Amino acid sequence: MTLQWTAVALFLYVEIGVLLILCLPFVSATRWQSIFQLRIWNKMARFWNKFFLAMIIILIVLFLDAVREVRKYSGAGNSKDANLNPNMFDNLHMKLFRAQRNLYISGFSLFLWLVLRRVITLINQLAMASSTTASLQTKAESDNQTAKKYMEDNELLKQTLMDGKGNKATAEGNELLKKEMEKLRGELKGSGEALIKSQSEMEAMKKQSDGLTKEYDRLLKEHQNLQECGDKKDD
Repeated sequence: MTLQWTAVALFLYVEIGVLLILCLPFVSATRWQSIFQLRIWNKMARFWNKFFLAMIIILIVLFLDAVREVRKYSGAGNSKDANLNPNMFDNLHMKLFRAQRNLYISGFSLFLWLVLRRVITLINQLAMASSTTASLQTKAESDNQTAKKYMEDNELLKQTLMDGKGNKATAEGNELLKKEMEKLRGELKGSGEALIKSQSEMEAMKKQSDGLTKEYDRLLKEHQNLQECGDKKDD
């Protein structure tokens, strides 16, 4: 394996390792977001997009080169010439296998590079949705407690008026309290709708993240099967 393909293979193994770490179930999205917000990543953020695009271009060029090599060594004309010489046939078969191996390595590297960026984006979105949901839940609980308190005060004022102990000022205060309670009920309803919307968005992102994880596991199994087939051909 030449130096460039050795580097691509190492890059593929690094991608697999990073994706496995990101898929660990006991590390929450909030924890990953706090790690992504470290100073070292903030300093590297300005170069991240350029590096990402540069790696895509490099991997696409290598992938197209591997496709060219596969088509070159799998042509019908080469097979006819190789039938005249067994050694030439073995040499051609070996070059074809190497070209196919390089094709798989570059293709999986390119695909996992895109998947890695998408997974990191989904983790950040999931962490933001979780924090938003937590703040909305806290606000909703606070609004519930405030509404209960006003309802209790309202019931107490009603009871006072029914017992004949109230006066005109108390009645006016009770009326203002009713208006305030209606206002709080409207705010509480809006907070509940926002909470339901945030929860649905978080569930959608979780399902999308689970789908990416399943797709990654499937591709990893295919990659392992391809490596096993390659090892058998080398033997």
